[in-house]
Amino acid sequence: MRRVAHLSDLHLGERARNTRMARALVTSLRAEQVDHVVVTGDITHSGAIDEYELWLELFEPLLREKRVTVVPGNHDVAGDGVAELLSDGLRVSVDARAGLFMVCVDSTAPHNRRTFRSHGALHHEMLDAVDEALRLAPRGLTRAVLLHHHVLPQPTEGLGEWFADQLGWPHAAELPLGRELLRRVRGKVQLVLHGHKHVPRESVVDDMRVANAGSSTMLGAYRVFEHDGALVRPGRWVQAHRPRVVPAQPDVSVAPAPGA
Repeated sequence: MRRVAHLSDLHLGERARNTRMARALVTSLRAEQVDHVVVTGDITHSGAIDEYELWLELFEPLLREKRVTVVPGNHDVAGDGVAELLSDGLRVSVDARAGLFMVCVDSTAPHNRRTFRSHGALHHEMLDAVDEALRLAPRGLTRAVLLHHHVLPQPTEGLGEWFADQLGWPHAAELPLGRELLRRVRGKVQLVLHGHKHVPRESVVDDMRVANAGSSTMLGAYRVFEHDGALVRPGRWVQAHRPRVVPAQPDVSVAPAPGA
C-alpha cells in the first residue's frame, strides 16, 4: 500500500519554534519514506515573501522530488499574498501522483486579509467544478479532496473564537456549503483533508475519512494514511521527534451522513 502524510497550519514566520519543528517534520517525512505529502494551508503566518522563501528552503528536498501537494490557507492571503505562489490560481484544480487523485479546492477569499475575517469561501460553481473533476478521474486511484477550511463543525478553540461565536461572526465557522460538498463527493472519494483548526480531528462520514491535520508545527506530528484505491486505513500519527508511527490520538469520531 502507498502512504500519504497530511500536514497543515505550519505558520512559518510566527516563531522560531515553528521553523525548528518544520525542519524536524521534513527529516521525519524523509525517514518514513512516505510516498506523498499533502499540506492544507497556512504555510506562512503573515503571507510574507520571506516566510514563503523559508517554506521553499525547508521543504526543498520533498519539493524537488515532486512529493508535495499544497492548497493555500487564509494566513497565506494576508501580507504579500503568497497564496498566489502556492497555487495555480484556479479555485479548483487536480493533481494526480503516487496513487492519489487529488482535487485541490482553494477555499480562501479576499476578506482573509483581515485577522477576524478568517472564514473560508465555497461557491456552487466550485462544487460543480469538483463534480466535473471527479467525473474525469481515472479508475484505480485513491481519491481525495484537499482544502484549508473545515467542512464540519469543530470545537471552539480559544477565547477569540468564543467571542466571535457569541457575536455571531463567521470567524471560526465551518464552510456553509461544507456538508453540501460532502454530499456531492459521497461514494466518489475516500479522503477529505483540511486544516484551519489547530486541534486535529478525524471523522468518518459514510465511507469517507474527513481529517483535520491540526497545526503540524504545534503538534510536532503528522497523520499518515495507507491507501490502495478505494481502501484507506485509519490514519496513524508520526511524531517528528521520534521517527516511528505511534497510536492515533483519540480524535476519531463518526459524523452524521450529509443529507441526500
